[in-house]
Amino acid sequence: MSPLTKILIVLLTVSAILLCGVVVAYVGSATDYKQKSEEYSRDLQSARQRQNSANEELKLKKGQFEQAELRLEQQIASLKSELTKVQADLAAAERARTSLQDEIARAQATSTAANQTYAEQGRLLESTLAELDKARTDSVKLKKELDETSNTLIQKMAVLDTLEKKIRGFEQEIAELQGRLSTPLIGMGKQPAPATTVVPATSTTAVRQTLPVRSIDLNGLVTAVDIKNSMASISLGSVDGVREGMRFHVTRADKFICDILIISVDVEESVGVLELVEYQPQVGDHATTNL
Repeated sequence: MSPLTKILIVLLTVSAILLCGVVVAYVGSATDYKQKSEEYSRDLQSARQRQNSANEELKLKKGQFEQAELRLEQQIASLKSELTKVQADLAAAERARTSLQDEIARAQATSTAANQTYAEQGRLLESTLAELDKARTDSVKLKKELDETSNTLIQKMAVLDTLEKKIRGFEQEIAELQGRLSTPLIGMGKQPAPATTVVPATSTTAVRQTLPVRSIDLNGLVTAVDIKNSMASISLGSVDGVREGMRFHVTRADKFICDILIISVDVEESVGVLELVEYQPQVGDHATTNL
């Protein structure tokens, strides 16, 4: 046997062995490929199912998105409309604010002028109040002096009234003495001298001549009573038409109390002498010119 044949036999044997190995390997790998193919088929089917589910879900999501987009567009349109309205309101508010600022400026100017006017009026008021206080002080002082003068006059008039009473007593005594002296003179054939009346040189004689007051009707109240000096004052004065010499009748309810002969008249008050006293007069009694 030749060496070449031997080599070929050896090569054939090796090739057969390799081919058997390849066949065995192919059979083993084919089984694996079949299992993998089945697994790939199942995976593919599952993937297709998931794809269909995903497509349906995508379709649903797309519909929802389109609806959401439509609602969003509507909201955007509504917001744009509201924005336009708000901008218009803002412009109106700006105009109103500008107008209000102008009014505030005018009001501030008016307030400043008013404050200045008030300050001037306050100063004038203070000055007027000061003058009024001074006038009140002077008035109180004058009233005090007038009251003192009235009291002095009342006292002097009371003294004059007392002197008149004494003079009338003296006249009566002189008349009695003349009557007593006339009897012996007549027996002697002489005519007695006529009795003379002494007229006191005082102003009370004119005061005693009461004024006719029936033509007027004055009504007042007794405001003060001086029983010791037989004097009283009433709530009527020269502004009411009272004059010296007037006579006022004092009553209490339906009771006659006395008369007051006016001897001193003030602006709002008068003072007089008590006459025909039946009861003691009191403050608050009614005084009138006509009963």
